[in-house]
Formats: sequence, C-alpha cells, structure tokens
Amino acid sequence: MEIRPVPYDHPDAVKLDAEVQAEYHVRYGDGGDATPMDPADFRPPNGVYLVAYDEAGVPVASGGWRVQDANGEGNRDGDAELKRMYVIEQMRGRGLARRILAALEEDARAAGRVRMVLETGTKQPEAIALYASSGYEPCEKFGYYRFHEESLCYAKAL
Repeated sequence: MEIRPVPYDHPDAVKLDAEVQAEYHVRYGDGGDATPMDPADFRPPNGVYLVAYDEAGVPVASGGWRVQDANGEGNRDGDAELKRMYVIEQMRGRGLARRILAALEEDARAAGRVRMVLETGTKQPEAIALYASSGYEPCEKFGYYRFHEESLCYAKAL
C-alpha cells in the first residue's frame, strides 16, 4: 500500500468520496453527509487529504483532516477535524483505516493542532470500534449534525 496526499478534488478522492456518500445513504437513508466542505479545507498547512493505493495503483481508502477553531458549532481552538475516512469494502479488515488515521494524526500534530475530533453515527459500528480502540473518547457534540440523535462525536488529544 502507498498512502499519499492528494487534493480533495482529485479524481481518486472524488471517486472514494462518492462511494462513502453512497454508503452513508444506505445506512442512514438521507442522501449522504451534507456537511459543507471545500477542497481548500484540506490544503496544507490547514489540513491534508490522503488516499491509499493498492499495488496496482487503484485507490482503496481515504481520509482527511481540516483545521477547526472555536466557532458556533462547538469546536475549540486547536481542533483538527477528521473527515471522510473510508475503505472500499473488499479491502476492509487489513488495517488500512488505522494506518490512514495514524498518518492524519501525525500530520495534524505536526501542523500544531492539539486535538483531533470527529463525528460519526450510530449506524457505523466499525467506525466507532476503530476510534475507541485508537484512544478516542466521546466528547461534546459539534459540527453540522450536532443536534441529530444519531450523531456521535469523539476526540483525542494530539
């Protein structure tokens, strides 16, 4: 596997984003994640977007982080928000999400962020298990879905 940074609007990132959105729709029936996002959110030093490629150069996993500071949506100064963690179905269970998560945490720490935060949902038990086993703990709700019952928010000090 090769993990490399790409722009959020890179064709491989767009392809994986469409797949994760389709999965969100299947799980929640709401058309996918409506959180506003801009490719500029993931440009260093204010974030990064990573794509993992298999030996044949096929994009198989992704994830990114973006700067969030104190705002009206519940974030704190120094936050790095994790977004669009995804592994294609046939590559799950191989530790790819864990590798991408570690790379994102390292990058956010190097950029001076002090806390990684994320929002997931009650119908994503695999994600909940990954984050819990990686040291994330429930935190106050933040972001676009902070008032939704199915929303779960987690944080980890960097």
